[in-house]
Amino acid sequence: FFLLGRSRGHNKANARARQRAPENRRTQATMAPAIANKNFMGKRVAARQARAARVSVSRRNARLVCKAGAYDEELIATANTIASAGRGILAMDESNGTCGIRLDSIGVENTEDNRRAYRQLLVTTPGLGEYISGAIMFEETLFQSSSEGKPFVDCLKEQGIVPGIKVDKGLVPMANSNGESWCQGLDGLAERCAEYYKQGARFAKWRSVVNITAGPTDKALNDCAYGLARYAAIAQDNGLVPIVEPEILLDGEHDIDTTLEVASRTWAQTFKYLADQDVLFEGILLKPSMVTPGADSGTKCSPETVAEYTLKMLNRRVPPAVPGIMFLSGGQSELESTLNLNAMNQTPNPWHVSFSYARALQNTVLKTWQGDEANVDAAQAALIGRAKANSLAQLGKYTGDGESASAGEGMYEKGYTY
Repeated sequence: FFLLGRSRGHNKANARARQRAPENRRTQATMAPAIANKNFMGKRVAARQARAARVSVSRRNARLVCKAGAYDEELIATANTIASAGRGILAMDESNGTCGIRLDSIGVENTEDNRRAYRQLLVTTPGLGEYISGAIMFEETLFQSSSEGKPFVDCLKEQGIVPGIKVDKGLVPMANSNGESWCQGLDGLAERCAEYYKQGARFAKWRSVVNITAGPTDKALNDCAYGLARYAAIAQDNGLVPIVEPEILLDGEHDIDTTLEVASRTWAQTFKYLADQDVLFEGILLKPSMVTPGADSGTKCSPETVAEYTLKMLNRRVPPAVPGIMFLSGGQSELESTLNLNAMNQTPNPWHVSFSYARALQNTVLKTWQGDEANVDAAQAALIGRAKANSLAQLGKYTGDGESASAGEGMYEKGYTY
């Protein structure tokens, strides 16, 4: 009976299961499209999300594309011409007032004709283009001509020297500071650059300064770097290769490590703002100070030490895209500035390392000339001598042999202005 009852119960359970099976199949058949539809909808959502992501990336990339400037190719070509082997820049861009101080030192009156005569001596020096690739002029000089009526711009071009122009309007005291300065001249700069380009200039210079004895304060560093970046962007927009020059003044008793620290901060800020302004690095030149102790520190470093510190700073801060580093002399003697440059070219550098000297090329020239027409040939020979010495230093082949005692005379001026 127990087995029979169990068998009957088992048969009833099987019968119920058979009755439910069609219902289960119907339910599964009904659910299958819903599940399939859910998967399909998921794929559509995923596809929409993928398309949206691609569109977002595409739009973001479109915003990042920078339109090439009208002068980009020309700027790069000009910068590389100036940064050519064995050549550097003759800086003859002293303002009329500063030029007057130079002329007064040799007993010559500061008149336009005397300024023109001296600058004619410089730009017409035979063979100058072998050692000089660019010449920075003051606005007056850019529009002057020789006594024979040939524009100075043409005198330079005939020797393969690129004409350049000083475009800043000079330093003025910074309010609420400890004797710091800021450089003026951004107002109307685009119009001036366009005019200079039309006259034949192909590069420009803007000098700002950093004074270690005055801090330097963050606001002074920021103003220096920002002003240089805005100028560089405007100059490039008008076809002029900008020389970027935040000069670290020699003034002070600080040691060489302090100079390194301040120079590093200054160039970090400068390149940050240059990048912010979308300046084309391949179309600029730099005019830094060499890293040396303060002029009143009582310490003189060897050329090897100056080279080590200076190149350390530059390698940490300057992208290799920049074509050339054209050092200012900053009041060093003719001999000292040449020896230091030579030391920096004993090993390969990622940029052309050369010179953009004013006093370190002209000091002996001016003393030789003395305002006398009869001394022009001798003065031009002195200019060729200094230009050749620095050309050899750019190539790392300068020895200092045969230098005169006057070449070692210091030219430092506290608070120097152009």
